[in-house]
Amino acid sequence: MSTQIGRWLAAGELDLPLPGSGETAVRWRRLAELTEADVVAGRLAEAHTDAVAILAELRGPDPKPDQLWGVWAAEARDAVLLAHGEGDDVRLEGTKVWCSGAGICTHALVTAEVDAERRGLFAVDLADRHVRSLPSDWRNAGMADSDTRSVQFTGAPAVSVGTPGEYLDRPGFWHGAIGVSACWLGGARAVAAPLYARATRESVDPHTLAHLGAVDAAIAAAEAMLLSAASEVDADPLNRAGRAELIARRTRAVVETAVDETITRTGRALGPGPLAQDAKHAGRVADLTMYVRQSHAERDLAELGSLAGRLR
Repeated sequence: MSTQIGRWLAAGELDLPLPGSGETAVRWRRLAELTEADVVAGRLAEAHTDAVAILAELRGPDPKPDQLWGVWAAEARDAVLLAHGEGDDVRLEGTKVWCSGAGICTHALVTAEVDAERRGLFAVDLADRHVRSLPSDWRNAGMADSDTRSVQFTGAPAVSVGTPGEYLDRPGFWHGAIGVSACWLGGARAVAAPLYARATRESVDPHTLAHLGAVDAAIAAAEAMLLSAASEVDADPLNRAGRAELIARRTRAVVETAVDETITRTGRALGPGPLAQDAKHAGRVADLTMYVRQSHAERDLAELGSLAGRLR
C-alpha cells in the first residue's frame, strides 16, 4: 500500500461522513484537503470513500479498518468481465481495464456483465489467487503512482452488491461524481500555491497578479459551487426532485474550468522554471492534468446543456 494513503487509512483520515448525511460539505472539503496534500493519494482516497458510501447505500459487506477499496467501473469493448452466479456465490471471468490502485488496494467494487443487457456490481478480495494485475502500459508521468492498469479475473470469487443496474441508478452515483470534482479542486489549489507565493514578492509584475486574480476567482467559484451542491444533496439525498445529475454535471463543469484556468495561468505566469526545477510542482501539474481527464469534456457539457434546458 502506498505510504501516504496507508498513513491516512491507519489514522482514520478516510473515515468521512456519507453523502446526504447532513455533512456532505465536510466530506467534500476533506477530500479537497487530502488531494491538495497529495494528488495521487487523494485520488485513491476518493475511490475508497466512494466505495464505503456505495457499500452502505447498496447494503454490501462492511469494510474493515485495514482494507483499502477501489471502484473499478470502466468499460471497454476489447476487455469484458463476466459474472456467473448470484448473491455470495459469484465468479468473475475476464479482464477489467483502468483499475486504479491495482497493486495498492486490498479490495475493490467491480462492475461486470450479468447478461447481454445488464451489469452488476461485485465486491472482490484482491488477495485471492484468481485475481492478477497485468503488466502496466502506463506511459504518462501524470498519475503514474496511482498504479492504474488492467486486472485479470479467472474465476475469482465475488459477492453481489445491490441488484443489477442499481449501481448506476442510485442517487449516490451522482454524489460520488461530485466527490471527484472536490478532489480536482484540491489539486488546483496545490498547483496554484507557487502563484500565490509569487504574488507576495515586492517585484511581482501586474501580469502575474492578473493571472492570480483570474485563478483565485475561478477557485472561489468552484468552492462556492461545491458548497451549494452539498446543500442540495443534503436537502434531497434520495433525489426525489430528480436534480442529482444536473447538480453533479454543473459542479464538475465549474470545477473543471477552475482546474483549466489554474494549470494554464500558473504556467503562463511563472514560466518554465517551476515545471523544470520544482519536482513537487511539476508532479502536481502532471497528476492533475491527467486526473481531470476523467471528465469527458464537450460530451459532458452537451449532457449538462440538455439537462439544464429541461430542469433549470
